[in-house]
Amino acid sequence: MAKDVKPTRKELMQIEERIELSERGHDTLEQKRDGLIMEFMDILDEAKDVRSELEATYDDAQRAINVARALDGDVAVRGAAAALKEHPEITTESKSVMGVFIPQIDSTKVRKNLDERGYGVLGTSARIDEAAEAYEELLEQIILAAEVETAMKKMIEEIETTNRRVNALEFKLLPELRENQEYIEQKLEEQEREEIFRMKKVKDKKEEQEREEREAEKEEEEEPVPADD
Repeated sequence: MAKDVKPTRKELMQIEERIELSERGHDTLEQKRDGLIMEFMDILDEAKDVRSELEATYDDAQRAINVARALDGDVAVRGAAAALKEHPEITTESKSVMGVFIPQIDSTKVRKNLDERGYGVLGTSARIDEAAEAYEELLEQIILAAEVETAMKKMIEEIETTNRRVNALEFKLLPELRENQEYIEQKLEEQEREEIFRMKKVKDKKEEQEREEREAEKEEEEEPVPADD
């Protein structure tokens, strides 16, 4: 690449400016990457807690539904589930974390009172009520897990993108720019040495001419004048 660069002082100044700008950009991206990693580690810790709570809540919901099915029968459980008329509502928004937009998921109408579940309170058992409550809690945990794990995915993608940019600057662009800088500096030094040598030759030649002219003038002055007859 260096061979395609014009070895001029103007080009050298432009490359030096690009190096300075690229170094600042590299430092900024490194700081961003490190900050993103710290944020990601916080989200990862939260995700581990959420995942553990989700698994525990799932086990509780499975136990509750199994008890209800065993004692009240599948027909009663399915009938209670089919009676639900008001379904949960999900809304999403975004928040920025170091320039990364991660989702915020809000849910409404997930947890319900007994009279909001659609089935007759007198026609069902407490076991079905417990199963319904357990699955409402499970749904809330699923929504929270979806929010946290989506945030993790977004952060990972941004970290990878930022890291690629850091590496591109550190291992490709900056080395190429510095190589071009060194090439131009070497060429300019060669040109300067050649110019000094040329100027010295011109000076020596001029001094030689002046010396010859002085010697010629001296010879003319020393030449004897012919006597008159």
